Amino acid sequence: MDGSLVDIYIEYLKKIKKLSPHTLVSYKNDLLQFQEYLLNEVGRNTIKDVNHQDLRGFVAKLMDEGIQAKSVNRKISSVKSYFKFLLKEGEIKHNTIAKVQGPKTPKKLPVFVEEENINTLLDKVVFEDSFNGIRDKLVLSLLYLTGIRRSELTGLNNNDVDLFNNEIKVLGKRNKERIIPISLELKRNLETWFNVKKEKDLSCEYMFVSSQNKPLTANQIYNIVKKHLSLVTSLHKKSPHILRHTFATHLLNNGADINAVKELLGHSSLAATQIYTHNNIEKLKQTYKQAHPRSGN
Repeated sequence: MDGSLVDIYIEYLKKIKKLSPHTLVSYKNDLLQFQEYLLNEVGRNTIKDVNHQDLRGFVAKLMDEGIQAKSVNRKISSVKSYFKFLLKEGEIKHNTIAKVQGPKTPKKLPVFVEEENINTLLDKVVFEDSFNGIRDKLVLSLLYLTGIRRSELTGLNNNDVDLFNNEIKVLGKRNKERIIPISLELKRNLETWFNVKKEKDLSCEYMFVSSQNKPLTANQIYNIVKKHLSLVTSLHKKSPHILRHTFATHLLNNGADINAVKELLGHSSLAATQIYTHNNIEKLKQTYKQAHPRSGN
C-alpha cells in the first residue's frame, strides 16, 4: 500500500483544510491503521482494489478488539474522507466504500455545572490576591462567560481584547475568527489583569502567562480549572470543556436564541449546538414528573 498518498492527503488537510496538528495526527494514524489491516489481514497491496467488504471487515476487527463505537466511527470517517480525496485526484475510479455505515453510538448529554455552583465559584470562593489568584479567576471567568475552547484561550493575545467595544477576537477551528461580546464584570477582571502584567513588566504577547513571562500550556489551564471546579461540584469530569458546555446550556436554559449560541460557540452547523437543547428538555421532563399529579400514570 502506497504510504506516499497518505502523506499527500495529510499535506492537503494541513494546507487547504487548515486542520490542527492534533487532528492531522489522528487522521494519519487512522489511515495507517487501515492500511496495515489491508496488507496483513486482507492481502491488499494497492488502494485501487479496496471494496466495501474490506472496510466492514476493518470495522468488525476494531469492535472485536473492544474499541468504542465513537472511536470506530471516527476511523471510518477518516477513511471515507481519504477515499473522497483519492476519487477527486483521479487515483481511484470509483468510491466503493461510500455507503459503509458505522456502529450506532449512544447519545450522551453534555455535562454541565449548575448555575448555583458556578455562582458560588465566581462570587463566594476566595481567590488569593496574588498574581496566580487574579489570573486563575480570570481563566475560569473567561471560559464560562464566553464559552471559548481551551485551545482558543491559550492562543489569545493581548491585542485580541477590545475593552473599548467590550469584545474579544477568537481564532477558532480551521483558523476561523469570531467576535464574542464580554460582560462589564469580565471587562473589569481583564483590566485588573492587564494592570498586574504591566506592574510585573511581563511583555509576552499571550494573554495568559506565568510569573516567568511564559505562555500557559493547555495542561496548566486544565489543572487550574480542575482544581477550582473541585471546590464546587462533584462532577467526575472537571475540564475546561465542561465550562463551555455550561456556557451553552445556561444560555439556552435562560431563553437565548439557538442560532446566536451557535455563533458564539463557533459551530459550523446548527446540529452541533442542538445537543445542548436536550439538557433543557430533560430538565422540563424532570420538572413535569415531579410536579404534575398524574405524571406517573
